[in-house]
Amino acid sequence: MELHGIPMVVTDWQSVEPVEHIGERGTSVWRSVEAGPVRIRVVDYSPGYRADHWCPRGHVILILEGEFSLSFKDGQSLKLGPGMSFVIGDDENNPHLGFSEGGAKAYIID
Repeated sequence: MELHGIPMVVTDWQSVEPVEHIGERGTSVWRSVEAGPVRIRVVDYSPGYRADHWCPRGHVILILEGEFSLSFKDGQSLKLGPGMSFVIGDDENNPHLGFSEGGAKAYIID
């Protein structure tokens, strides 16, 4: 991720319109802003959420509430709790899939 030419942005997340995304199970609700080529989101995952696709995109993820898990096609998995973060680069060869049994809230930059 290169952060050249990005304007300073101050965000009041409560004023950002939420957009619901349906997963394979459950939903995620995104509040997103874009600053140049960077997307910044606060995402609420419903209990039982499971993504409907394997994602090859790079992310910086900070879990704010709940627990969020990631699975990888190579069989690895990890579980993140509040205050934990995860960073992964763009990788078409090792995509990840996110899910949350009890629900979670995350701050994501990609």
